[in-house]
Amino acid sequence: MSPLQPSSGRPGRFISFEGIDGAGKSSHIEALATWLRARGHEVVLTREPGGTPLAERLRELVLHVPMDPLTEALLVFAARRDHLVQHIEPALARGALVLCDRFTDASFAYQGGGRGFDLAVLNQLEQWVQSGPAGLRQPDLTVWFELPAATAAERRGAARAPDRFEAQDLAFFERVAAGYAARCAADPARFARVDASLPREAVWAQIEAQVSARPWA
Repeated sequence: MSPLQPSSGRPGRFISFEGIDGAGKSSHIEALATWLRARGHEVVLTREPGGTPLAERLRELVLHVPMDPLTEALLVFAARRDHLVQHIEPALARGALVLCDRFTDASFAYQGGGRGFDLAVLNQLEQWVQSGPAGLRQPDLTVWFELPAATAAERRGAARAPDRFEAQDLAFFERVAAGYAARCAADPARFARVDASLPREAVWAQIEAQVSARPWA
């Protein structure tokens, strides 16, 4: 069998979960993994930054050590490259469904929107890091938890000690939310918008409906 031929007989698929801190995405990604496994899929659950030993070490630096925006962006994309090569691409090649808590849209939202970092540089990093024989690796589906920044801030306040992103002010997260909206507008077919202000059961119903509508789910 070719190393790129799915061992399951069906192609792998890549689903990312996105949203500002406090939107509630992490509490639903496990539920989606369970739902997909019940339908017979191999599911790989992972996150960014992170997902490999090296990327997890870089995650700790990005979340807790002060640095300038370029250093931050370079570390995030370095972690992403290792994650893709070591974990995501092999899983997709064997036909798994990969569920990732954040991917490149987060870089454009947080570093681009929140930090105001040069989008042209982020675009170049995206091309370098995510290009392969099949073209530019992007999720097949991005579930975007859309929530007003003020509501997300209220939720974060009751959660845990903040990292260096979570500690940012409301204006930062408003820019992050605008960054996500811009990514969605640029590639609407890939995005599934979820109203994250609704009760948990209603949010899950939206996710289930969006994923069920995909022919490969």
